[in-house]
This record gives sequence, C-alpha cells and structure tokens, in this order.
Amino acid sequence: MRVELKFYHLEEILKKAKESKIEICGFLLGQKKGESVIIEEIAFAENKLNSPVEFEIDPLEIVKILDYADKKGLEPVGLFHSHLCKPIPSGKDIKGMKNWRNIWLIVDNRGNYGAFVLNKNNKIKEVEILIKK
Repeated sequence: MRVELKFYHLEEILKKAKESKIEICGFLLGQKKGESVIIEEIAFAENKLNSPVEFEIDPLEIVKILDYADKKGLEPVGLFHSHLCKPIPSGKDIKGMKNWRNIWLIVDNRGNYGAFVLNKNNKIKEVEILIKK
C-alpha cells in the first residue's frame, strides 16, 4: 500500500503544523485504486481539545466533511494530524486507528512526516508516501 499526496497539500499541512501551538488535524479525501490511496483534497478540522498533545474532531464537523466528500465523489481515505514530537503514532493514535482503519498521516512542526495504517493484527505498518506535483 502507498499514499499518493500532492506536494502543495503536504506543504499546506506542514505550514499549519509549524505555525500552530496545538495539534492540527483533518481528513484526507480521495480514492483507493488497487494498492494506492490517492489524495485529491484535504479538509482541515478544528481540534476541539485545543491541545498540544492530542486532538479530537467534533462529530458534527466530521459529518460536514463526510457530506462534502460525498458530494465531490470522494471518500475519507485518511486522517492527518500533527505532533510536537516525532511523527509516529502515539498510544491515543493507536486507539483511534482501531476506529478509523485508514491512512493516518502524522507530521511534526519541523517538516517531518510519515503515514501509517493499523493492520488486521493491530500492528502499525508504515506506508510509502509518493509526493506528486
């Protein structure tokens, strides 16, 4: 499995993460094609916890984003959020990954990033990221 992400989407996420004192978050919208997950749009969401160490998205905001994706013919293929430390899944992320079994793109405020999935055995697997122009 790999994620195809547009350069300007990654750049926008990294810029917001660098400017923010709290974790940023949102959805990756696109389509699955074979072993690839192709990101067409990103949708930022508010971190309702306003926290530098965890995030949560209001369920009503999730519904709005999912409705928007549906109208555009896109699927919610992943989530993204930032850490102020190394961009790997935290314990809370792993719990969330059990509910949202799709791509989790994690960035930090220094420009580092990684994509992860939780496999059927509940093991974290890093996913290849292909940056497209």
